[in-house]
Amino acid sequence: MSSSSGQSSGYDLSFKILLIGDSGVGKSSLLVSFISNSVEDLAPTIGVDFKIKVLTVAGKRLKLTIWDTAGQERFRTLTSSYYRGAQGIILVYDVTRRETFTNLSEVWSKELELYSTNQDCVKILVGNKVDRESERAVSREEGLALAKELGCLLLESSAKTRENVEQCFEELALKIMEAPSLLEEGSTAVKRNVLKQKQEPQASQNGGCCS
Repeated sequence: MSSSSGQSSGYDLSFKILLIGDSGVGKSSLLVSFISNSVEDLAPTIGVDFKIKVLTVAGKRLKLTIWDTAGQERFRTLTSSYYRGAQGIILVYDVTRRETFTNLSEVWSKELELYSTNQDCVKILVGNKVDRESERAVSREEGLALAKELGCLLLESSAKTRENVEQCFEELALKIMEAPSLLEEGSTAVKRNVLKQKQEPQASQNGGCCS
């Protein structure tokens, strides 16, 4: 397939991913580490932020639009609408802070059930900050037990050392592509974008004027 300068030809499928979890667990750091291959300390997200990454998984070019939600209670109602249409959700906790793990099952998974509009939405559980092993407050076995309860994979990562950062997103993308309904949604999103881009140049040409 030949590629053109249009962004629409740059990917085969388009998916929406959501990062959820308590404030300070490293959601933004995971995202920045994945997008830019850099590691930095970030201030807490205010409200919602999103970033786009195009990558190749299983021979397909994917456009991932990754939404990073604030973990603070006061933004909880603001983020409910961002669950809509998400094909993948990454639930993040900090392995050194037990309450962030407890809140995944007591708060975040319940919120996910309440607001997620996608029955086949793929979840992945990520225990972040394993570079601080000596401070660990949540064992890998506990993480695996919760992942089993939620019906999803567990990965332990470190945004600081980049351990398992790319794998989080790639594993999630692979699982999404295994669900026929989500694969269809990802394909439809690309077709809509192609159609939109085809219409835009025509509109500008028709608007041209000569004296």
